Amino acid sequence: MSLLSEKDFVVLGKFGAVYGINGWLKINSYTDIPEGIFDYTPWQVKFQGNWQTVTVSSWKRHSNGLIAKLTDINVREQAQAYVNAEIAVAANALPALDDGEYYWKDLMELKVVNEQGYDLGVVTDLMETGSNDVLVVKANRTDAFGKGERLIPYLDQTVIKQVDLTAKQITVDWDPAF
Repeated sequence: MSLLSEKDFVVLGKFGAVYGINGWLKINSYTDIPEGIFDYTPWQVKFQGNWQTVTVSSWKRHSNGLIAKLTDINVREQAQAYVNAEIAVAANALPALDDGEYYWKDLMELKVVNEQGYDLGVVTDLMETGSNDVLVVKANRTDAFGKGERLIPYLDQTVIKQVDLTAKQITVDWDPAF
């Protein structure tokens, strides 16, 4: 059992369905390069509210996806307990980034204001669209434009003018009516 809290972990993927009878599981990777999920160890999996460490003994590509076998999981019934469980690693296991680069987790819950100082809301999620990432910003309840949510493209220098992690704020060039 770990004493670390939810915010000390970064979710990198999720276990999918059981594969075969020998305890293999399908892996849904959220990393840029799907196989990259195996570069991070040890994995943490949440069971009954507690984070537990699991070790991958083997993995391989299968069709268009990935499958993995966990140490000491040798039959389908044991693997079934992991189906749909999120795969996380300790946040400090992630490599340092260059200046101006951020992990999505770093942008969550940051206040978003436009260059005129209008409070657009708070980042609640990010989406990958293929062409660019998009900030999902939950507007304030008293939003003058009646917005509940805004989708703001993460276009560095064009739309995103400044990310200040210390002030917990993102400044954007964005019309609050959008």
